[in-house]
Amino acid sequence: MKKVLPILLVVLVLVVLGILGWFYISEQQKANTMSDLQTTPATRGNLVATVGATGMVRTDQTVFLTWQTSGTVEVIHVKVGDRVEPGQVIATLERTSLPQNAILAEADLINAQNALDDLLSSNTVTTQALQSVYQARQAIIEAERTLDVYDKKEYKDKLETARKDVIDREDKLTDAEEAFEPYADWDEDNDTRKRYEQELEDAQNAYDEAVRVVDLLELEKQAAQAALDNAQAVLADAERAYDRVKDGPNPDEVSILEARIAAAQAALDSTQIKASTAGTVTELSVQAGDKVSPGSLAVRIDNLDRLLVDVNVSEVDINRIKVGEEVNLTFDAIMEQEYHGLVSEVAQVGSINQGVVEFLVTVELTDADENVKPGMTAAINIIVEQLDNVLLVPNRAVRVVNGQRVVYILQNNELVTVRITLGASSDTESEVLDGSLKSGDLIVLNPPQFFEPGGGFFGR
Repeated sequence: MKKVLPILLVVLVLVVLGILGWFYISEQQKANTMSDLQTTPATRGNLVATVGATGMVRTDQTVFLTWQTSGTVEVIHVKVGDRVEPGQVIATLERTSLPQNAILAEADLINAQNALDDLLSSNTVTTQALQSVYQARQAIIEAERTLDVYDKKEYKDKLETARKDVIDREDKLTDAEEAFEPYADWDEDNDTRKRYEQELEDAQNAYDEAVRVVDLLELEKQAAQAALDNAQAVLADAERAYDRVKDGPNPDEVSILEARIAAAQAALDSTQIKASTAGTVTELSVQAGDKVSPGSLAVRIDNLDRLLVDVNVSEVDINRIKVGEEVNLTFDAIMEQEYHGLVSEVAQVGSINQGVVEFLVTVELTDADENVKPGMTAAINIIVEQLDNVLLVPNRAVRVVNGQRVVYILQNNELVTVRITLGASSDTESEVLDGSLKSGDLIVLNPPQFFEPGGGFFGR
């Protein structure tokens, strides 16, 4: 019996020490966990609710121009990146490589034109009026060709260089004026004063000449534009004059000849590729010397002035999106730059994609620059709602417990569970519609995965 008592005492001591050790370790774990908690106070503020999606940039209009006849490419008048206007010649075929019908079209055009001239020659006034129309049209063509020179890079570079020269000469003139200023009151026969005065005069002359060069370059373009405007006005007058007298000859015969002329002209036009719309050349499929056939691709033209992004939006969010809503866009290829746009179209009918109903939404960029290119992937956020002075909670702090959204707050160094009902959300925050959360409560951003109200913590 005497031997059993010491053993029991030892066991009791060990149990007590074990319990004390467990409480000590538990408190240490709790202290460590509490020190690792990240908190932020619940605040009221403004919330921008968005619907996010990704899509690919595309142009508003893409045109593929193909050859209408066979032959060998003689010359390419543009290069990738050039802007073209409707009717501008892009490429032509060698005359000797054309098929017979295209070659004969030129002769038929001449014959039909002569026959039309003969038909109209019985009435001198009508003939003269029609001739005036043709001359006016030719004048417009020539004026357009002349004006086209001033839209090319060579002229723009020349003008830019001239303008920079004005700035440079102006700086030198200012330096010369400042250099002469200390000697302005000196005797006019003083050599030093004469030297600085001559330098000032030379700088003034150089500046005046640089300004004159810029003025002449700008006046050249203005004159070319004025010539085109005048030619268009002359054509309008000539066409009105012709309309008043054209009924002299047989209208049917005239129509037949004009149809022949148009057909022949169309055959001749098939030997060229002309831009059908304004835009930028983004692809050239031919080079000088290539042999082409009807239907073969010649050039691609894209309207880069209006860029769009098509995105698929879930049926859950589609009714929140309206035409005209603002959009923020970012691109992986363009770092630290946010672009903006507007919703331009919302599909009225959805489609099923891998079992999910989605609706197509089209966004138009409103501030795209040369860095944004068709084919790039864009991450968009459509701003569907803007709320002011609402209670906000960080999304990363929200947890779901037994089907109820909750956040954990820190009170008296203890974690407390607070149930909440959420409203609108952004990428980082959500609106709190209901619950006992109050402004100023310390929200725990990284609560443990499990904890006991009494203070026990288990993992994170």
